[in-house]
This record gives sequence, structure tokens and C-alpha cells, in this order.
Amino acid sequence: MSPETLSKRTLLFVNAAHALDHFVLLIYPTAVIAIAAQTGLSYAELIGLATGAFVAFGLCSLPMGWLSDRFGRRNMLAIFFLGYGLSCLGVASASGPAAFAAWLLVLGVASAIYHPVGSTMLVNHARQLGRDLGVNAVWGNLGAASAAGVTALLAASFGWRVAFVLPGLVCLAVGVAFIALVPSDGAPHASRSGKAELIPVGRPVALLAVFAVAIIAGGMTFNITTISLPKVLDERLGLDLPLVLTGSLATLVFVFGAGAQWLMGRLVDRYTLPALFVALALLQPLGLVLAATTQGVPLLLGLVLTMTAIYGQVVVNDAMVARYVPAQHRAKAFSVRYFLGFTVSGFVVPMLAVLYAQGGFGLVLGGAAVFGLVVWLASLAFYFLAQGAASQKAAPAE
Repeated sequence: MSPETLSKRTLLFVNAAHALDHFVLLIYPTAVIAIAAQTGLSYAELIGLATGAFVAFGLCSLPMGWLSDRFGRRNMLAIFFLGYGLSCLGVASASGPAAFAAWLLVLGVASAIYHPVGSTMLVNHARQLGRDLGVNAVWGNLGAASAAGVTALLAASFGWRVAFVLPGLVCLAVGVAFIALVPSDGAPHASRSGKAELIPVGRPVALLAVFAVAIIAGGMTFNITTISLPKVLDERLGLDLPLVLTGSLATLVFVFGAGAQWLMGRLVDRYTLPALFVALALLQPLGLVLAATTQGVPLLLGLVLTMTAIYGQVVVNDAMVARYVPAQHRAKAFSVRYFLGFTVSGFVVPMLAVLYAQGGFGLVLGGAAVFGLVVWLASLAFYFLAQGAASQKAAPAE
């Protein structure tokens, strides 16, 4: 197989893995509405059972970069597909709170493989970094966007268990195809344009600290918004909609995030990353404040603005890792990046349950707005710290 063919196949499966990663992880937050109706358990009780999944999503991402360096990224991505499929079937078989919590934990461990491993594979095989990051991010966002609508449709038509079984079978089928069609990791793409160029920095420790704050706070807003979105629309939109239409509206909101990621992929190749970071981060607190203080159409507009900022920032942050970290350290850097963002934000689930019980989604979204403000302040600090380095000549990363 030629290196060009291997790179194309790798990128295709990496994109599919990104879509499945976000789709499967967001099945439960929508299915829980149907599960609550069937079991008689409250939303707060059931959503709390997903704590292990979202903590594992971040916590287990830390060793995945090291494991991929040892056992191969192709092999780790194969484990992701197969493990994700089996864990979906496990959740579908659950009948009590303990079983739900256990299988969701397994699902979270499997989901942790993708981001550190898939992101490194993407950067290595990308032909044009910004464009390919944007396309990959759109795949992930479309997975997240379709999760609510597809899950609601399947749960309403065939029961909530089918909403897990069908995606599980898809994961297993894609995993088998990946093993058959992608035989190795392959070498980094030799002829790509716009490749990951190392940007020299004069104050790396300060930049790293500020970036870490932005990642942690951004992970909080990401998870609060994506996990609670179906229920927010169900309660605060002011319309008595069936589950299918609620899921469809949630999907529509996510689609705007996909558009932002496509746009950011183009802008990353044309403008400086710190400037894009500041402009995009400002939209987070603005959208969340609007959503927290309104209902109906203004609420929907606030959520659209928030999703645009949150998902667009994913592309910018991944481009920062690609361009500020040397090639030989990228897998570990992506592991740390997602460890920080997803582990801390994994505690969103119990926090969400507590805030919702105390003050409803007005309090939940207000708390998210505070984290959004922290992201914007961190982006400003990053911008000023990076000013001196941005004008220096970039050295090749590999």
C-alpha cells in the first residue's frame, strides 16, 4: 500500500472514530429521559450514574498517549472501535442502577482512547493541518449533534435499549473494517502543505499554565452544555414537545457548532492562533448568560452562540497543541490536553445533578457562564504572553 493511500484511509477512519466517540457518549443523556419514564427513577438520580463514564473519559486519556507509543496508534484505535461497541451492548443489557453505572464506566474507558490517539494520527497524516483539523472536528460535532435526535427517535420507536444496540453494532463493524483496511500506523505525510510548524515561545511555563486553565474551564462548559442540552430544551423552551422533536432541536443546535468548526479549520491556516482564541472565547460567556436568563427563542439563540464558541474552540486548541509542541511529544501532549479537559469536567455530572436540584437549569447555565468567563480571561492572558513569540520565524517541527 502506498503512503498516500494509507494516509487517506487513516484519516477516513479517524474521522469516523471521532463521530462515533461523541455520538455514543451522548446517547445516555437523551436516553435517560425514556429510562426515567420506564423505571420511575428521577432525572437527577439517573444522570448521576454517568459520573464514572465522564470521569473515565478524561482520566483514562492520560495514559493513552503513552500506550499508543508502546503498542501502536493503529492498534489502540482498533481497541477503541471494538471496546466501544461491546460497552454499548453492555449498557443495553443493564436493568438496575449498579449495572448502568458499571457499563457506563466501561464505556467511558473505551471512549478515552480516541482523542489522544486519533488527534495524533490526524496531525501525522494531515495534508493541510487547519483544513483537516476542521473537517475532523465537524465529524465529531455531527456525531454529537445527531446523538440526541437519533437516540430520541430510536427510543421513542423501539425502546431505549435499541438506542444503544444499534450504535454498538456499527462500532463493531467499523472496527473490523479498520483492522482489515489499515494495516499499520504509517509514516507522517511527507508532502502536506500547511503542516504543523513549531511556533517558538519565550515563556513556555506561563503559556502552558494559562492554556491549562483555559482547557479545564472549557471542559466544564463543554460538558455542562452538551450533557444538559436535551433536558434544557425539554424544560425551558416553553413548548410541550414530544421526545423526538426535543432531540431534533438539540441536533439543530449542535449543527451550528459543526459550522463553526469548519470555519475555524479554514481560519487556522490564515490567522494567528492567539487572536482566534480570544475572539472565539468571548462568545462562550455571552451565549451562556443569554441562555441562563431567558426562555423560548432567546434561550435557543444563546445555546446556538454557546455551541458555536465551544466547538470552534476545540479546533483552535488542537491546532495550538500541534503548533506549539514538538512532533515527538505530541501524543503525550494530546493525552495531557484531554486529561485536563475531560477529567475535571467529568465531575460536571454530579455538579449538574446538585445544581439542577437546587435551582433548575437557570442555575446550571449560570454556573457554566462563570467557567466561560474564565476561558475568555485565560485566552486574553495567552494572547499577551504570546505576542513576542508570534513575530518570530517558525522552525519546522519535523
